[in-house]
Amino acid sequence: MTVSMKNIVLFVTDLQKAKSFYVELLGLPLAGESQMMMEFFPGASTTLGVALAMQDEARKLVGRYTGITLKVNSIDKLCDRLEDGGVTFIEPLEESPWGKMAVVADPDGNQIALVDMQQ
Repeated sequence: MTVSMKNIVLFVTDLQKAKSFYVELLGLPLAGESQMMMEFFPGASTTLGVALAMQDEARKLVGRYTGITLKVNSIDKLCDRLEDGGVTFIEPLEESPWGKMAVVADPDGNQIALVDMQQ
């Protein structure tokens, strides 16, 4: 028996606002979408799902720290684009000995960490 990860899902209240954030501002590659969910990172063994929070238990998970970190090349340019798009920065872009990091919130307040690690 083999067990593997299919996806990690974030819950949102408005899929169109989420699509604007994740596709247009963040620039994530869309793998597929339906009326209730989008998946990102086509061809990856694990995808990121963004789904409408339809049940009470899912609605409780909207607008929180997610623990999700995205690896970004040219994080300075991305953060400039996000700022220009009016995205909320929970933690501004900061440099450290290992690289750069910022934490942003999607339109529902779900927090995503962005990192650009030095090589």
